[in-house]
Amino acid sequence: MDLSLYLVTDARLCRNKGVVETAREAVDAGVTVVQLRDPDASDAEIVRQGRALVSALAGSGVPVLVNDRVHLVAAIGADGAHIGQSDLSVQEARRMLGPDSYLGLSVQHPEHLVIARRGRPADIDYLGIGPVWAQMTKPDAAAPIGLDGLRELIDSSPWECVAIGGIDVDRVQAVRASGAAGVAVVSAICGQPDVGAATRELRAAWRAHL
Repeated sequence: MDLSLYLVTDARLCRNKGVVETAREAVDAGVTVVQLRDPDASDAEIVRQGRALVSALAGSGVPVLVNDRVHLVAAIGADGAHIGQSDLSVQEARRMLGPDSYLGLSVQHPEHLVIARRGRPADIDYLGIGPVWAQMTKPDAAAPIGLDGLRELIDSSPWECVAIGGIDVDRVQAVRASGAAGVAVVSAICGQPDVGAATRELRAAWRAHL
């Protein structure tokens, strides 16, 4: 899985264009993973939206992951799930998903990483680390950890890591320099007047670090 440009959807920010169309345009412009996230939607709404998203991205090679609701992955036909620290355990999520689906885990503190390492390494495919900077799209997010906190967790992790939280085009290169395998963004793409242009700028910033 190419984690380099990871889109987390936001139904509120995407209200003018829609989540599915936003994701399709972003993938066409270089997004490599799409996570469907809508904590206010019902299970039925997530399934309906998820199926439309999977259909729209069919043939792109870009995986669709479901935030939190592991029990809906099969019904949607998604490629996996992403869970947080307050959701079900990694072991239970992996049991529900089976061995072939992707599973990501959010980590904010070294203690979270210690706990994750107690399980089977193969149960987790990648870590989402952050918020690195303050952000406005997730009201219940943890306090920002900054670049130093990001580097500390990446250096201690046996898994690839995606940074999230307050990342815009001007911060992409600093994140890549920290050793992250990718950047996860919400408002840097969702709700932008030109989704394709915004995505290409992020993609160019990631590649520019090379």
